[in-house]
Amino acid sequence: MAYVIGVDLGTQSMKGLLVDPQGKIVAEASSSYDPIYPSAAWAEEVPADWIHALKKIVHELLETSGVAPQEIGTIGMDAINDSVVAIGQDGAPLMNSIIWLDRRAEAETKEVASRIDPKRVFEVSGLNLDSSHTAAKMLWIKKNRPDVFDKCKNILNVDSFMVHWMTGESVVDYAQASASMIYNVAKKCWDDEMANAFDIDPTLLGTICKPEDVCGRLTEYAAAELGLTTATKVIVGTGDEHSACVGSGLVKPGMVCDITGTAEPVAAVADRPLLDTISGLVETHHHADARWWLIENPGFVSGGSTRWFRDSLVRLDNYDIMNVMAKQSPIGSNGAIFLPCMQGAMTPTWNGNARGTFTGLTLNNTMDDLTRAVFEGISFGLRDNVDRFEEIGMDCSSVRIVGGSTKSPFWCQMKADLLGKPLVATKNAEGAAIGAAMLAGVAEGNFKDLDEAADAMVELGATYEPDPANKAAYDEAYGRYRECYAAMEPFFDKCYS
Repeated sequence: MAYVIGVDLGTQSMKGLLVDPQGKIVAEASSSYDPIYPSAAWAEEVPADWIHALKKIVHELLETSGVAPQEIGTIGMDAINDSVVAIGQDGAPLMNSIIWLDRRAEAETKEVASRIDPKRVFEVSGLNLDSSHTAAKMLWIKKNRPDVFDKCKNILNVDSFMVHWMTGESVVDYAQASASMIYNVAKKCWDDEMANAFDIDPTLLGTICKPEDVCGRLTEYAAAELGLTTATKVIVGTGDEHSACVGSGLVKPGMVCDITGTAEPVAAVADRPLLDTISGLVETHHHADARWWLIENPGFVSGGSTRWFRDSLVRLDNYDIMNVMAKQSPIGSNGAIFLPCMQGAMTPTWNGNARGTFTGLTLNNTMDDLTRAVFEGISFGLRDNVDRFEEIGMDCSSVRIVGGSTKSPFWCQMKADLLGKPLVATKNAEGAAIGAAMLAGVAEGNFKDLDEAADAMVELGATYEPDPANKAAYDEAYGRYRECYAAMEPFFDKCYS
């Protein structure tokens, strides 16, 4: 038994936790960076920024805690989903990472749709045929950057890239593999039919393993850069939303989690593949707990929308003032409606052509109304998905919330009122980093399994009970949001396709 480090690589920052053998967090550290938007609907990140952030965090964890490098047994890493890094034979990135926000592969997605029925893709992979997923991005590289593709050793998910940097191994866990569109979600393996449809060799993504499997130890170079020793083990890792589910205690069926970050995935645990073949709003992935599947919407732009609004429109230094402003506006934001489709829509439909929109404005509206409209628009996206879970027969009697919005009691209460369900917040907002540490703790032998790790490490905070007096007003506002999106969707398809 030894200390472990759990690292969460998010869209705008990296967080790290140093955890003792009993599951107690003894040190925390973070480092920020920013995405790049080189063209409309494109989004990239610089892999060197992540490596710099990881080194900074590990050094800070050791310095703050006083724990010796040789006492660090295992590192667990989670990272943003639906994002790829092309590496050469030496492991160095050949271009910037194409991240989950990127929609440049729309043409490639349409090309695949001409070869195979999108319903067949959903039936096999559990996923919508959509430009957000990794196989579409890989195909874009093959079609548009042959100079890169022809030199590739691998095209890795982001957590896999970081693991490769630490160990030299090319691996991917079941959960991240299941977000590719070239994976058979029922058989838990790469799928030849899907690989042929995309003209992509799935082994470019690495060998499939469990997220808690140890894939290697730190190389001499990585150990020196991190200030650790080559005795430290590294696990395969997983996606950030999958790790956040683990870190919020979703390790058994019958639970729903609202994961709030730059994106807002909404996920429920199932004991079998459960396909939403009618609407496709929610997809079927694997859970980071390899026993289960995760029925989820992989995430509309949530925290990314609030940050854009804060930085670009109201120009505030912090989110607390936004909360104060939003409270000054009534339910329904005095008629203002915000569609949080800043890089395409994941809800209430999947549409890469959708764009973020304010509507319903009059000269009577204030910035307080617009601020509340942003909070409400994102909350309406949560309801879209929870309602769909219930329609396909899932138990959503209680919803657990993890991530940045747990710091806003106002927003949590809004979501509870809108859903008409109790909302239970995790005590620590860093659920994904906790999940990564839990997986590392299992690998280290500190816990026999994720159930035991959850008992030791997952702490719940406030419970927000819904106020029945607000239900009618929220139902009316939600109905207007749905009608607004339905009216705007033909315009999006006409102008941005």
